[in-house]
Amino acid sequence: MTDGVTFINVFEIPADRVDEFVGHWRERAELLRDAPGFRDVRLHRALLPDSRFQLVNVAHWDSEEDWLAATRNHGQFQSSVAEAAQVATPNPALYEVVVELP
Repeated sequence: MTDGVTFINVFEIPADRVDEFVGHWRERAELLRDAPGFRDVRLHRALLPDSRFQLVNVAHWDSEEDWLAATRNHGQFQSSVAEAAQVATPNPALYEVVVELP
């Protein structure tokens, strides 16, 4: 198995809207769980309410192509993403490992 790609999305969101957003995020994540190439996903929450990025989504996929196919061709997922953008400002990108320390 290759290293694959890592999808990271940091969300700017008011701290008082985080709990509401997390519930909807979970629903979106479950839509992709069975997609080809999906490995895992975790959502991280800031410990301090004044942090710029309250939530950080980290997901692993087998390839950029798998991620694109799962996220761009899923109507329900796309609708949910558009709704989420009304509450939070996303900052998504795909990454590859360039340094890894044991």
